[in-house]
Amino acid sequence: MDAFDVIKMPVVSEKAVRLIETENKLVFYVDRKATKRDIKRAMKELFDVEVEKVNTLITPKGEKKAYIKLKKGYDARKIAASLGIY
Repeated sequence: MDAFDVIKMPVVSEKAVRLIETENKLVFYVDRKATKRDIKRAMKELFDVEVEKVNTLITPKGEKKAYIKLKKGYDARKIAASLGIY
């Protein structure tokens, strides 16, 4: 699965911005078929960061959302700024 197919778009909400600031986490809508391993690989390929943990959930609308915690030494704020959400 191509990295651009896995990661669809960032989630821009108050909660998502708070997670960037406090927990070094990014939130993205991802492909419904993507596994946690696919998401980690796509983050490495697209943003050149190491991922500590990925949590996923299916929203009531049927979209898949991924909460991605970055390893120490990587800053979620820099990635969010490059995406225009921070």
